[in-house]
Amino acid sequence: MSSGNNRQADQGTSAVREGHQIDVKTLEKYLSEKIPGFKAPLDVSQFSFGQSNPTYLLADANKRQYVLRKKPPGALLSSTAHAVEREYRVLHAIGTSSDVPVPEVYVLCEDVSIIGTPFYVMEFVKGRIFTDVRMLSMPFEERRQCWFSAIRTLAKLHKVDYAAVGLKDYGRNHGFYARQIKSLKRVSDAQAAVKDQDTGEKVRELPRLQEMLAWFGRNQVQDKSSIVHGDYKIDNLIFHPTEPRVIGILDWELSTIGHPLSDLANLLQPFYIPSTEDGVFAGFKGSKEELPIPPADELMKVYCQEAGIPYPIQNWSFCVAFAFFRVAVITQGIAARVARKQASSAQAKFYASRFVPFTHLALEIVDQGELEHVAGDKSKL
Repeated sequence: MSSGNNRQADQGTSAVREGHQIDVKTLEKYLSEKIPGFKAPLDVSQFSFGQSNPTYLLADANKRQYVLRKKPPGALLSSTAHAVEREYRVLHAIGTSSDVPVPEVYVLCEDVSIIGTPFYVMEFVKGRIFTDVRMLSMPFEERRQCWFSAIRTLAKLHKVDYAAVGLKDYGRNHGFYARQIKSLKRVSDAQAAVKDQDTGEKVRELPRLQEMLAWFGRNQVQDKSSIVHGDYKIDNLIFHPTEPRVIGILDWELSTIGHPLSDLANLLQPFYIPSTEDGVFAGFKGSKEELPIPPADELMKVYCQEAGIPYPIQNWSFCVAFAFFRVAVITQGIAARVARKQASSAQAKFYASRFVPFTHLALEIVDQGELEHVAGDKSKL
């Protein structure tokens, strides 16, 4: 959880950063031809909060605002990362064929001669973005309604018939967790072998990794598929300026066809993270204070009701443990970049130090034994 309460979705912009400049005149000409009602000249600023795809706020001569997302400049290490084309595709499919609240997309440009990389332009949705899941700037009942809206919106996304909206080939319709575990294990092995340029010491592998993977194999949830966002959490949602409801979902870079419970576990992760005095974690688990937002089981009941699935959720602990494993591999990756001197900021070093504690959170669930319980019932979570 962040220390900030909220930020307006139209804040957090600054002048375009060094190395991220774009040819504004060429862009003006292109958008004048592609977007009805667009009028040059164009004012361009860059959002300062951290997406991996550079994101810009555009304002035309009519003061109409747009958002442009592009691939990073220069050669990319992965052909599948930073796939703005996929973002555009999923937003277009959902926006034109469902009532899930997403920004309207106007144009996808794959011609690199315009601004140097592929990009797309979408609607600017004006509202509130909360960087603190507690939403302390609002009365408690309004916080409750915001969280219920986030849950209902997620269930609505998962109920979209992905084949009917043209996304049948957007990802495999089976085996999501098995593929993710295999892929994350491969990535983690490579990261563990990275040596610190100063000390020569390896980053080290996740503690008891083989034991954890074996437990995953024995305790997986029943296979299922839907559109998944991939990073569904409160600060990727835009809430109405004055009403407690979601009006937009942002940052679809990790979206695919996958298991819907992976999104739910990602959203509810703060409830399974403890609050520690050393600041490594700032969650709700074990807190003696009254929760500032609805409890996890209450939110899960709403999700199950909206999604049309039984409550309690079978083998929910597997979903929570996997979410910790995934974050552990991500933070181990930051440790590998720190070791290579590719990330040296204090923030990077802080996150790099968390991959072992995140692994231990997953192992706490593993140590409870084989899953015979269900969420919201006998679960020790």
